[in-house]
Amino acid sequence: MEAYEKIKQGERGAMLSIGVYIVLACLKIIIGYAYHSEALSADGLNNSTDIVASAAVLIGLRISRKPPDRDHRYGHFRAETVAALIASFIMIVVGLQVLYQAVTNFAAGTYDEPEYLTAWTALFCSIVMFVVYGYNLRLAKRIGSNAIMATAQDNRSDALVSLGAFVGIIGAKLGLAWLDPVAAFAVGVLICKTAVDIFRDATHALTDGFDDRTLKEFRSTIENTPGVGGVKDLKARIHGNNVLLDVTVEVASSMNVAESHDITEEIEKRMNAEHDVAHVFIHIEPEEEGAQSN
Repeated sequence: MEAYEKIKQGERGAMLSIGVYIVLACLKIIIGYAYHSEALSADGLNNSTDIVASAAVLIGLRISRKPPDRDHRYGHFRAETVAALIASFIMIVVGLQVLYQAVTNFAAGTYDEPEYLTAWTALFCSIVMFVVYGYNLRLAKRIGSNAIMATAQDNRSDALVSLGAFVGIIGAKLGLAWLDPVAAFAVGVLICKTAVDIFRDATHALTDGFDDRTLKEFRSTIENTPGVGGVKDLKARIHGNNVLLDVTVEVASSMNVAESHDITEEIEKRMNAEHDVAHVFIHIEPEEEGAQSN
């Protein structure tokens, strides 16, 4: 699948999240405040920030689709990763705010008993978010998008948060009123954890970090390509939803230019077919005499 087509599909996932978050945020905040559930209200505030975070991802994906220009010879694909980074900042601010309010209310002992309607609202919203999570998770894996994977992780956290709010509200209705602010606190913790995970993945990609196990798989594929005598150097980095691979391979010094070129084309074909890596930059070097005789 072409890189730009992948980005267009990713935009659909971001737009789906935005639409669902708008509906659920309004539903949770209105019912949470009207029927006295701090946990549901906090969950609604969480979803309101998710709207902004998903919008940032959508904007990043739109920028990623811009073709290469004089200042961006590799294209604008990293805008997608920057969008995921921005989303993590938004989430951590809201998570800390929810934690602060939950701790303050718990310390003050100001518990309002929520109504059962807030519990069923939380459960309904949890089910909806699990469906959206499943859709975006499959989409992220299919198109290899870090931003949509971050969105999917956020969707899962939101589903778990709503489930936690449901449990807290039911506990409060059973006479444990303090469970509602405790559930709100758990909401804040989950928001912060998700934000930290997204931040870590985005900064790892932006600083050209790459998974060593995946790199070993790449090496194995290249070494097993007919005509390759050895892999002298191998580097990879994430560029939006693409992998850029730089490799130096050794071939028999007796080969001519055309034969060496055929080997590079075979490497590119295998990397694309086996690992969905379409951007491979290959440097050819002759094998040392000692290596050839062995």
